[in-house]
Amino acid sequence: MGGIVLTGADSATGRFRWVQAIEDSILLTDTGETAGNLVDIINLDGKTLPAGSGLGGEFTKVQISSGTVIAYYA
Repeated sequence: MGGIVLTGADSATGRFRWVQAIEDSILLTDTGETAGNLVDIINLDGKTLPAGSGLGGEFTKVQISSGTVIAYYA
């Protein structure tokens, strides 16, 4: 179990269980691929994930438009 750091306008696909914000990060939706996208599942497009906070669940895609997060693999 590891993770991947996403920074700036970045995205990753895979099986993720937790997303931790290292700094304030804006979550982004990818309209071309909605199934399993973290933001689409819980409707957080354009919302800020504050530094130090996290989201848990089972996601297949994590995308941000700014900030830094760590997406932890399931």
